[in-house]
Amino acid sequence: MTTTTVRWLGHAAMAIETAGFKLLIDPFFTGNPTAAITAPQAQADFILISHGHGDHVGDSIDIAKRTGATVISNYEISLWLEQQGVKKVHGQQHGGGFNHPFGRVKLTLAFHGSMLPDGANGGNPCGFLLYLKDGKKIYHAADTGLFGDMRLIGEEGIDLAVLPIGDNYTMGPDDALRAVKLIQPKKVIPIHYNTFPVIAQDAIAWGERVKRETGIEAIVLQPGQEIDL
Repeated sequence: MTTTTVRWLGHAAMAIETAGFKLLIDPFFTGNPTAAITAPQAQADFILISHGHGDHVGDSIDIAKRTGATVISNYEISLWLEQQGVKKVHGQQHGGGFNHPFGRVKLTLAFHGSMLPDGANGGNPCGFLLYLKDGKKIYHAADTGLFGDMRLIGEEGIDLAVLPIGDNYTMGPDDALRAVKLIQPKKVIPIHYNTFPVIAQDAIAWGERVKRETGIEAIVLQPGQEIDL
């Protein structure tokens, strides 16, 4: 059985390779001072967009047009993408799942905003629960505050949780630690920090707290680094 590889590309952007498919989540490269790659270097069969803000929609349109990737997001963003000339989109909504070629995607709650870069309605923000074909389960929380139903997400048996720790716009380190305690994943990766001064955090110190208080492995990556799941 093939291994799933997860690579952090800076900010909230992740690249996942699984079952022969390349996934990109929130591919924000242009204008991202921490980006590990440029938009023209990005490859994707599927692109997942969690909400409408520019640092998450990012370079999705250009990458989708160049690669022919299918973009998965909420229904409102999927309609907006079609208006921007993206040919292959798949709209879902919260709590709903769909079996894509690489695995099942379910949209979760996220407490945040979602206005699109041109001011259009971006629907409701979401996180992603990925049920991959190798049996691995990934919860990418995207931009969110802490919420109690993370415990329900954890009941799925999460192999990897990807959580924001930057504060100001999302959970900070304290609430992200509480999220780990609710979800109880096997491993956790912090994201959405140090891109800009307002979200500067010490991720190493946070990872040490996670290990000390929960026993769960926190993997602190540098942009561009990857793990085999």
